[in-house]
Amino acid sequence: QVQLVESGGGSVQAGGSLRLSCAASGLTYSSYAMGWFRQAPGKEREGVAHIDSDGNLSYAESVNGRFTISQDNAENTLFLQMNSLRPEDTAMYYCAAAVGWVCPFVPRPTDFAYWGQGSQVTVSS
Repeated sequence: QVQLVESGGGSVQAGGSLRLSCAASGLTYSSYAMGWFRQAPGKEREGVAHIDSDGNLSYAESVNGRFTISQDNAENTLFLQMNSLRPEDTAMYYCAAAVGWVCPFVPRPTDFAYWGQGSQVTVSS
């Protein structure tokens, strides 16, 4: 049974930083593409940052240069370092896993079969 458990969300002022973690279990981690999506109230879920099974990275334009995705394959853990946070980054952030998604294709939520429960990030101005 695949499980993705996020941690590290919270509230921060604009310009601050947060680091999200996603602990994965029940899968052959190195065979999966992993990524982060976010969803703000009243908006569609959107891709934020992703890494395919070859280690290629993909970022949404809105976070490129501010967010960094990384992973620890030995610990089956995915990270998202978020710097220079803005109020518009406020959303529920979800960790997701997929077999078959590769860069440079645009990551769609439907491409990812497994999801975490979400971690709230709130950025105040």
